[in-house]
This record gives sequence, structure tokens and C-alpha cells, in this order.
Amino acid sequence: MDLSEASKRISQKFASQSVEVDPAFIEKKLRTLVEEFGVNLAEAEKTVTENIAKEHGLESVPRQTSEQREIGSLLPGEWATVEGKIVGLAKPFSPSISQTGIIADATGAIQFTAWARANAPLVEEGQSYRIESAVVDDYRGVPKLNFHAGTTITLLEENVAALPQVVKVSDLRPGVASMRVKMVQEWEARHERILQTGLVGDESGTVKFTIWKDDDATELEVGKVYNIFYASVSEFQGRLDITLNGARCFPDEEGDIEVGVGGAQYRGAIVSIGPGSGVIKRCPVEGCNRVLSRMNYCPVHEMQSDFRYDLRIKGVLDDGEKAHNILMQREVVEAVTGLSLDDAIEIAQNSPMGMDDVFYRLRDTMVGRYFICAGNDLGDTILVKECSPITYDRDRHAELLNRLGGEDNVE
Repeated sequence: MDLSEASKRISQKFASQSVEVDPAFIEKKLRTLVEEFGVNLAEAEKTVTENIAKEHGLESVPRQTSEQREIGSLLPGEWATVEGKIVGLAKPFSPSISQTGIIADATGAIQFTAWARANAPLVEEGQSYRIESAVVDDYRGVPKLNFHAGTTITLLEENVAALPQVVKVSDLRPGVASMRVKMVQEWEARHERILQTGLVGDESGTVKFTIWKDDDATELEVGKVYNIFYASVSEFQGRLDITLNGARCFPDEEGDIEVGVGGAQYRGAIVSIGPGSGVIKRCPVEGCNRVLSRMNYCPVHEMQSDFRYDLRIKGVLDDGEKAHNILMQREVVEAVTGLSLDDAIEIAQNSPMGMDDVFYRLRDTMVGRYFICAGNDLGDTILVKECSPITYDRDRHAELLNRLGGEDNVE
């Protein structure tokens, strides 16, 4: 008996008719009927649904639809019946999940999760199924198809056509995507469950990838081009990354790609480097990665002694017309300042000024100097992916002096 799942299911039924009902409110009503009056869950769910429908003046009770939908048209909050092909399976990382993977048709693909308590029959990769009465949910903006106790799964005799649509890195969105990319960097894995992490990219830009340890997982090779089908794309703190577990990765032995930085270019002077720049400590809890306070306190997971160090710059770049907030991650900071994370940690641990020493060194290196920064605009901040100093240009200098009516006396 899972009152939480039932309450969420009822809430989603009403959400499909633009009626918002708090799942906690629904669960309270269900609990009263089930625990105090001994009503079975199915009957309690029906009663609560009908009562809420009356309270909101609905002429009919929202019900799941048996109308078949295209996978590419599914939206969070909907009930769905689809026919698709299982194009990837991944090892569940939680005992509460019996199976997870990707189902696709000719219009798109979506991740699915079969919860253990649903007792749904297991599906096989390469086979096609009709999935009736599943629920479309989302996690961090990624739509997912959930199989619950009421979901019906039927094996189809004929395979459903599943045609992956290859997109550029710059066009990636949370969900499932296929792409042709080149592996350009491998990073140090900072979690024992990670098999490999780094950057892949194409002409339009780069994106972080992660491969979790799995019996079927294989590593990518730096410099090699891959055709990747059905990778999972997620977004966290404005940054996209892809997970390759469950995806198909086919190396193109003779292919090559000129990987671009992506995003727009911003040319100007760094006028400020703010607090939170320099060496920072991050929360080690999986999926958190928040910056810790100087007392190693995470606002979510409290005190953390097994933190990890990171390096970044939060600053302002002024192009003469507008001031842009910028954020540089470790790789960019190391490249543009020449200060590695290891060196910064050593300074922070041995200098009498501690972490402040690193902050002042970065400030003295960057502030007041001109740079060209390339990156993506996240709304109020530019995530800088590449940054290089602007060197002296005699012709440009002379042009500016002429506009002011002066003379170029620089030899």
C-alpha cells in the first residue's frame, strides 16, 4: 500500500485538467479512509477523486486515457498510452526501481522507470511494447515515463520503428538525444561510482558526459569520434550534461570533428572579481555539489568533513556598453591564469592568508585587463567556456587615438 504514489497519481489526473491539488492534502484524505475506516486503497482513491472533482466543479472525474500518443509529444503531468521499442536499458541504482531505460518511436524517445512495488513485467531491449496507463513525470526538467501498479505492458508482435534524430550539442535539451561528437577531455572522477567523465563536443560546442560504473559500461577514447544514440540529457544549475549508461555509442574510426566552443563572444575588461571566487569547497553528497561555507557547512546536508576542492571565478566583464556577470569553472581558470587547482590548494593550505591569498592572486591577474570570453548566456550570468587575454593591437590603438584627435606615441 503506497498512499504517496496514489495521492501523486490523483494530483496528476487533476493537473491534466489544469486543476492543481496538493498531493499532501490528497494523501491526508486517503489515509483517513484507509487507516481509520478500513477502506481498501482502490476504493479510497476512487472516493477521494470523485470528491475533489465535485469540490472543483468538474462535470466528470479525470481518468487516464487509452488514446495512443506519440512519444515525442508527451508532457509531464499526463497519463499516456504509447507503443514503442526498448532501445536501451540501464542498471537501476536503487532497489526501489526494478527496471529503467529508454523507449522510443519514430517521433522521439523518453526515459522510463518501473518501480519495484508496481510489479510490472520486465521488458527486453530490442522488443516493442504497448504501454497503457503510464504516468509522465519529470525530474530536474527531464520528462520520464513511470510504470505504476495500474500500468499494462503488452509485447507487440511487430517492431515499432524507432528513428534517432541526431542534434547538435548547441541544440540539446533535457530528455533523450542522439548526437555525433568527439571526445575532447577526460576529467578526474570525483565519485567512486563514476567510471568516466569529461567533455564531448561538435562544431557547435561541448557538453559534459558521465558514465556510471556498470557491468555493460565501456569508456570513450580521447580524440575519437562517436555516434551516440539515446543518451540521457539533464540540466542542473543551468548546465546540461549527458549520461551514456543505456545509450548506444558507436566509434567512427576514420571520422573527425573540429570541436567548437559554442555560445557568443564577449570582449571587454574584467572590472570585478567577487566573493566566492578562488578555491572553494563543495559538498561531496552525490547530486549536491553545493559550495560549502568556510566552516564546511552545506545548506542542505549540514557539516561535511569529506569535502572536495574546486576553483572558480565569479566576476564582471564590461564591454563598454554593458556589464556582464561571468562564471569561470576550474578548467577555464587554470587555462587563463596559469594557476592549477593543486597549486591553489597548496597556497590555501600553507599561506598565512589561507584561501584569501588565492583570491587576491586571481584578482591581481585578471582585474583591469582585457579578455575575449566565449560562453553561453544563462540569463543573468555568462558561463565562460573559453577565455583569452587581448594583446596590444597597434592599429586598433591608433584608430582610437585618431578618433580622439590624439597621436600614437607608442613605439
